[in-house]
Amino acid sequence: MKKIEFQSYKRPNGHDEFLEWIKSLPIKDRAKLLQTLSKIETNGLLVAQRLKWVKKIDVNLYEVRSKAGSNIQRALYFHITRGDYLITHGFTKKTQKTPVREIQHAKELRKEWYRDHEN
Repeated sequence: MKKIEFQSYKRPNGHDEFLEWIKSLPIKDRAKLLQTLSKIETNGLLVAQRLKWVKKIDVNLYEVRSKAGSNIQRALYFHITRGDYLITHGFTKKTQKTPVREIQHAKELRKEWYRDHEN
């Protein structure tokens, strides 16, 4: 079985929203999120689901869950091929539910990626 690998999505205009966002996070929050991504890549999605590191949001749309102190970070991603997953963007969660606008944004980025990679 192929190892899981996360990549961030670099948009056609050159923007990488996930990288831009993660660089803006406090060091502890950034370290915790990157550590969670690394643990998911190492241990696999079944372990990650059991330990609540990831959660399914919609068809082929998931979130990585990270918490450092009272700060809650989320990174939305989707599956592209085999063990490859693409992170669309991230956000700091302030409410109980994942904001609809964040889910919609991830879906738009996913649609953009598929449109640009169909050939």
